[in-house]
Amino acid sequence: MTRTVELTRFRVSPENAERLLAARPGMLADFRADRAGFLGARLVRLPGDEWLDIVEWRAPEDRAASAAKGGNLPGIRGFFELIDELVSAEDGTTEENEG
Repeated sequence: MTRTVELTRFRVSPENAERLLAARPGMLADFRADRAGFLGARLVRLPGDEWLDIVEWRAPEDRAASAAKGGNLPGIRGFFELIDELVSAEDGTTEENEG
């Protein structure tokens, strides 16, 4: 099964790193409640105050609908507000056979 993968790389100031991690559960809860096709996410800490958010979606339409909503709920908005700079954002698809 092919899935859409959203890859977002961003910077967070060192003083906000713990706040970002504390805000993550609320963001994920809001995504589960409000974003059709959301399958899960992983957050990776990179060198240089950068982070990579890997989000899986059922289909590209689900990803697009989520992007259109932006930070519409408090948990999502609280997470987004801690991001200082967007480094890159791109979408891809999984190509693995599951099973």
